[in-house]
Amino acid sequence: MTVLEAIQKSADFLAKKGVESARLNAELLLAHQLKLPRMKLYLNFDRGLTAAETDGLRELVKRRSAREPLQHITGSTSFCGCEISVSRHALVPRPETELLAELGWKFLQGRADRLASQDAQPRVPATALDFGAGTGCIAIALAAKCSTARITALDIAPDALALARQNAALNKVAVRMEFLLSDGFAALSEGNQFDLIISNPPYIASAEIETLDPEVKDYDPRGALDGGPDGLDFYRRLAAEAKSFLIPAGKIMVEFGDGQADAIRSIFTAQKWIVETVQEDYSHRARILIARF
Repeated sequence: MTVLEAIQKSADFLAKKGVESARLNAELLLAHQLKLPRMKLYLNFDRGLTAAETDGLRELVKRRSAREPLQHITGSTSFCGCEISVSRHALVPRPETELLAELGWKFLQGRADRLASQDAQPRVPATALDFGAGTGCIAIALAAKCSTARITALDIAPDALALARQNAALNKVAVRMEFLLSDGFAALSEGNQFDLIISNPPYIASAEIETLDPEVKDYDPRGALDGGPDGLDFYRRLAAEAKSFLIPAGKIMVEFGDGQADAIRSIFTAQKWIVETVQEDYSHRARILIARF
C-alpha cells in the first residue's frame, strides 16, 4: 500500500466513524507514524509502506475512530508556534484560544516597551497571571513572545500544573515562569499584583457536558470544562476577586463560550469593571472580553 492509498483508506474509514476533517486527520496520523512533517507526505505519495508502518497506522486510525483526540494520540499540539504536550490531565488547547494569547502578549509587549522607555532602576519586567493554566499553553506563549516578561501560571490541579512545567521546559521559557498550585487566588500573597490577568476558564454549563463531542466529554478533564449550572461561575469569581491582583493600569482578558458575551459583560460591569471591548474570534463569534478598573 502506498502513502496516498493509506491516506485515502484511512480518511474514508474515519469519515464513516463521524470524525470531522477525516482527510486531515488521516494525513496527520500517517505523518506521526512515519515521523515526517505532514507536507512531506505530498512528496512521497508513491512510496510503499512497510508491514510495520501499515500496522502502526492501522492502530492509530483505530484509536482515532473511537474518538480519542488526535492530540492525545500524537502526544502534542502546536499553539502559537509552541509545541505543547497534552494529556488527560488538562484541556487540549483550542485554536481560538491563540487569539487570547496574542492579545495578551501584545499588551505585555507594549507594557514592557513603556517600562523600558522610563529607564527605571531597577528595571521592572511586565508581569502576567494565567488563571487556570492547564497545559500552560497561554502562559508559555506569553513568555515566548514577550521575552522580558515574567509569567505566573496558576492551577488547582497538581497534574495539570506538572504538565505546564514540563511544557515550559520544553519551550525553554521556564526560567521566567512561576507555577502555583492554588484554588483561585488563594496561593497569591497580599500585594502580589500583575500587569495582566488572563484566563480561559471552564465555561460549559454542567448539564451540557454530556452533549459535547466524545473527544471533549470523554477525554478532557471535567474540571476544565464545568463552569457551574450556567457556565459562568468562574467569571463571577474573577470579576469579584481579580482587582486586588492587578496594578492600576492593568487589564483582565478572558475567553468565553458562544452566546455568553452579554452575561459576562454584565457580571464585570456589576463589579465596577470598565469593559473596553468584546473581541470576536476568527469565525466572527464574540469570544474575548477585555476589561480594566
